Amino acid sequence: MVSRLKRRQRGDVHQRSPVHRRGHPMQVRAAIYARVSTSDQSPQMQLEALREYAERRGFAVVSEFVDHGVSGTKTSRPQLDRLMDAARKRAVDVVCVFRFDRMARSCVHLLRVLEEFNALGVEFVSYSENLDTSTPMGQAMFTIMGALAQLERDVLVERSVEGQRRARARGKHVGRPRLEINPDRVTALRDQGKSQREIAAALGVSRKVVRRVLREAA
Repeated sequence: MVSRLKRRQRGDVHQRSPVHRRGHPMQVRAAIYARVSTSDQSPQMQLEALREYAERRGFAVVSEFVDHGVSGTKTSRPQLDRLMDAARKRAVDVVCVFRFDRMARSCVHLLRVLEEFNALGVEFVSYSENLDTSTPMGQAMFTIMGALAQLERDVLVERSVEGQRRARARGKHVGRPRLEINPDRVTALRDQGKSQREIAAALGVSRKVVRRVLREAA
């Protein structure tokens, strides 16, 4: 089965803003993304491998985006944001990374990025994992990753619920810190004939807090 990128190179796939001249074969526009976690690391190995890969595939590297000293756990990074903007503007046809974790540490984040690429018609290649979403195998991996991302979300929710249950069992308050105010001030204002709305405004709290304090003081 012929991949979408190969069909695009032959001109069988409609593409906005093509980089070829009329009558010439379409060349796939590639963007390279690299990331290093610390400022003293070099992305050169990633870049060289991806440039060679793009040359072998006949891609035209139109942009390189490199984040220096940025954690992969951050979903917003200066160069990643620029890459996503280029994809949304249909300025690239394929995004190449050296390894999955250069793009995202979380399966959920990676899937979110790939889903957006898929909606934009932008393919994704991970060099080390040999993943190309323009191929049937790549599409199958995309589906598997979706299931893994959902599992990751479910596990996080389950852990959060279990943590809250255990905290409550130990008598620990769960949620936002409880706002404490002086109940004597609340009752004094009430005795002055102030409404709950006026008391809340005077003390800078919500009426719900005022009602709670008055109920506990009753």
